Amino acid sequence: MPSGAKRRAGPRLPIFKAARRRAGPGAGFPRRARRAHPRGDTGAVWFLLPSLAGLAVFVLGPFAGTVWRSFTDAAGRRWQGAANYQSVLANAAFRQAAGNTARFVCLCLPLLLGGSLLLALLVRAARPHGRPFQTSFLLPMALPVASIALLWQLLFAQKGLANALLSALGARPVDFMGSGAAFWVLLGTYLWKNSGYNMVLWLAGLDGVPSALYEAAMLDGAGRWQCFWHVTLPQLGPTLGLVSVLSLLNCFKVFREAYLVAGAYPHESIYLLQHLFNNWFSALDLGRLSAAAVLLALALGGLILILLRLLNRSGE
Repeated sequence: MPSGAKRRAGPRLPIFKAARRRAGPGAGFPRRARRAHPRGDTGAVWFLLPSLAGLAVFVLGPFAGTVWRSFTDAAGRRWQGAANYQSVLANAAFRQAAGNTARFVCLCLPLLLGGSLLLALLVRAARPHGRPFQTSFLLPMALPVASIALLWQLLFAQKGLANALLSALGARPVDFMGSGAAFWVLLGTYLWKNSGYNMVLWLAGLDGVPSALYEAAMLDGAGRWQCFWHVTLPQLGPTLGLVSVLSLLNCFKVFREAYLVAGAYPHESIYLLQHLFNNWFSALDLGRLSAAAVLLALALGGLILILLRLLNRSGE
């Protein structure tokens, strides 16, 4: 091909791109490729149908059965109305377990959200040298529950390492699992195990904040703290909602460690709703168990809705 032809063919590429931008995203492609999906296309429904069927059979169906059984006797044959709910609310063990669970949640959520966000900021500031720390914070999630229970016994038993250290320092030994200290041991274990997972979620949210916002804020004279308060935090609203809901649900998974260490009847400070549910299930007290489960589901659903509503209002 002559060189002149090459020179004449050169400008076609940018002209073609400009024409495509003016004509729209579908220009320049075959007609079959430009066909859009018709409105009201139900193709996605067929892909979601297996998951929806599994959700209906394995989640919604059993929950509907639980709601029905909460108004009947243990065998599910005789209608009792609200008698099970009255019995649950008047039960001293339920009130104690609900109070301990509420106390645990109210302390865990702020500490976990704030601590994991601080870890994420420190790891992000130390990049690329902070990646080993990021991996080390995730190691507690890889440990089996039985190993964590064994670690508890090794550290906090009457003759464990913690009491040996206290004795060496001249202090009196502490009955960690037989006193109110058990609550703080459980709280520390929860924070230690879940901080790494939340840190990864915060890091993903921080990486999604556009750098142009920071540059614009700095051009306006904003400092680091002002950038964090007026740029980073507002952009982390969706991440905060996700981390809050997951942290709330994970609060109810700490029962396994407490059960393996202290059994079905631990110290009263860590006697949670999960212990109560487990004991009622062992006694086949299914009526009260179902009523308590419905109350817990309503409380969790209401709390999650409140959290999401507050986050939506703060993001507006």
